[in-house]
Amino acid sequence: MNSTPSVIVFDVNETLSDMSPLSARFVEIGAPAHLARVWFASLLRDGFALAAAGGTAQFSMIGSEILRGVLRDVDLTRSLDDSVRHVMDGFETLSLHPDIADGIRDLKSAGLRLVTFSNGSAQVAESLLTRAGLRGEFEALLTVEDAPAWKPVRAAYDYAADVCGVKPGDLLLVAVHPWDIHGAAQAGLRTAWLNRADEIYPSFFAAPDHTITALGELATQLARDSHPAHRP
Repeated sequence: MNSTPSVIVFDVNETLSDMSPLSARFVEIGAPAHLARVWFASLLRDGFALAAAGGTAQFSMIGSEILRGVLRDVDLTRSLDDSVRHVMDGFETLSLHPDIADGIRDLKSAGLRLVTFSNGSAQVAESLLTRAGLRGEFEALLTVEDAPAWKPVRAAYDYAADVCGVKPGDLLLVAVHPWDIHGAAQAGLRTAWLNRADEIYPSFFAAPDHTITALGELATQLARDSHPAHRP
């Protein structure tokens, strides 16, 4: 295995994108802000369960159906259909976390290939990066919609390696989600856990190869790994 990965693979939702504005969309339809986190956790839960049972479905479809259930007993300020549409449309308006842009440029300047890989649609990643002026830094925007299964199923990461034309060990996944780190590690990828919120990493998941609090730290850590200090 090379000392430095050749391809950096970025998760999208919450890793690149700041999803906190979606809470305001819940408030705008008359729902409490905390339902945004309940809904997103439920979306992931059912997507994972479907994948574990050998099935798959689009992120947007699962998200919309889960949202209907979450909002069913809420006194909404607009129709249920309009409310669901308003929340789901919010994915197309999200911005990058503040640490992302410079970190991406540093990794690109280091000669690394950059791709995204999301359980959501490639269009969301396209819009996010285009608005930030960073689309040109990425050679591909991958989605599990073209893979055999959702992340964290191994086949999803194998798909990413195949598309990039490298072995899994030449990929390094960057994600805020420990479940994604674990799935990637089990598939043979290297990993970097982006821990912005000073959280505790679950001991039952495979430990990340790198832990960073901002994306800009990753290029420095990789450079140090490839040029270790000389010890007499």
